[in-house]
Amino acid sequence: MIWIYILILVFFVLASMIRILREYERGVIFRLGKFHTVKGPGLIILIPIIDKMVKVSLRIIAMDVPPQDVITKDNVSVKVNAVVYFRVVEPAKAIIEVEDFLYATSQLAQTTLRSVCGQAELDELLAEREKINARLQQIIDEHTDPWGIKVSMVEVKHIDLPQEMQRAMARQAEAERERRAKIIAAEGEFQAAQKLLDAAKMIEQSPVALQLRFLQTLTEIATENASTTILPLPLELITPFLKKK
Repeated sequence: MIWIYILILVFFVLASMIRILREYERGVIFRLGKFHTVKGPGLIILIPIIDKMVKVSLRIIAMDVPPQDVITKDNVSVKVNAVVYFRVVEPAKAIIEVEDFLYATSQLAQTTLRSVCGQAELDELLAEREKINARLQQIIDEHTDPWGIKVSMVEVKHIDLPQEMQRAMARQAEAERERRAKIIAAEGEFQAAQKLLDAAKMIEQSPVALQLRFLQTLTEIATENASTTILPLPLELITPFLKKK
């Protein structure tokens, strides 16, 4: 019976000594409370009671940043949310330098989002999304670098505008479309008038062209049988006969 108890004790001791880490995991080993080394992946052997291990995942983490109330540079109140992509590159720093790196990164992302969006105007926030994303990524990455965390990307997902601002922007867009339509119509009128002026100059240089145009008009009118049309006779048609006399 004693040997059975000894075997059971040995089994539990070995079970507490052996750890298996996956390919994307690392183990931060503390020996007697002091940082010892980082191990993994694969089979890890720990000294019971003396060694303690904290597992850290090296995979990319997608963290959702809750909607933040932001007042832009031009005093417009909006709600902005984003998503942060980051990963742990130095497990020892992620465990030793900060108490909870996930919570710390989340809080840093929220404050940075409010700060950066508050320094931009509404038009810049809507039109230059890539510039805002790059600025957010740079600031967050600089602050998380001492924690052993690399921020690869930050994306602003949604900007929620007040109803009054949405209606104002809709009216602005409608007015802009009307302005463009009027400009296009005016340009069309100008081009048509320019072509008529060019045609008048050509007819002025060749009086015969006016006669041809008159005859062409008669041909077009002749197709209408249900109406009677009276046309004045241009003097240019009889001028050649008067000159012969």
